Amino acid sequence: MSLEIVEIMGRAQQGVTQPFICRGEDDQVYFVKGRGAGRRSLVCEWIAGQLGRRLGLPIAPFEIVEIPEQLLAVAMRDDLNELGVGKAFGSRKMPVLELSVSLIDQVPEDIQRDVLAFDWWVRNADRSLGESGGNPNLFWDTGNEALVVLDHNQAFDPGFSSLDFVESHVFRAHWNALIGDWVEQQRYVERFLTALSDWATICNTVPLEWWFVDTEETVKTDFDIQLAHQYLMRCQTDAFWSLK
Repeated sequence: MSLEIVEIMGRAQQGVTQPFICRGEDDQVYFVKGRGAGRRSLVCEWIAGQLGRRLGLPIAPFEIVEIPEQLLAVAMRDDLNELGVGKAFGSRKMPVLELSVSLIDQVPEDIQRDVLAFDWWVRNADRSLGESGGNPNLFWDTGNEALVVLDHNQAFDPGFSSLDFVESHVFRAHWNALIGDWVEQQRYVERFLTALSDWATICNTVPLEWWFVDTEETVKTDFDIQLAHQYLMRCQTDAFWSLK
């Protein structure tokens, strides 16, 4: 089942994909990524988000949403082709601030390590932050004083650079301690494999249309599901934590 979008309210100015701001039938507001974000991006969002959710990461609530054709017909915008009709990815809007360097110390250390290890596992390098700025795709819920994790559209990156990751990741300060603690590594591997036990279910809940670039469903999306699974299963190997 998907959540129907009933109103297109605007568009975010931040982020490469500039998601649409929409209201769902549940009266919640969502950042919605549709056709313009790219089908591979949507698959990555869903699969990585589901794995992160199973690991207990504080990921903002997300849903598969439905964009009705009649809604686009009455909306007065000239960029609706980038939203498209049908299934899209919706992440619930929350009252948050983008995580800054000054806020990092407020994030509990175990959560920092969890995010770092997870991003390493799913090959997501899109979490950079330093004194000169960056794009952490992390937010701070000031009301609850808690981290909120967003955006996994660049997960399962075939060109993932281990060295770039440990140099730029927002929580890179924990890397040396992580690779020096065998017990901690094994704890993460156990958690990863537990999350992966739902792999078939996760993949089967990806909307069929996301596996194709075109509406006729003749050209497959550039996402290799078997390769992604191989990346994830590397956590069982001795080379998994290596920078080589």
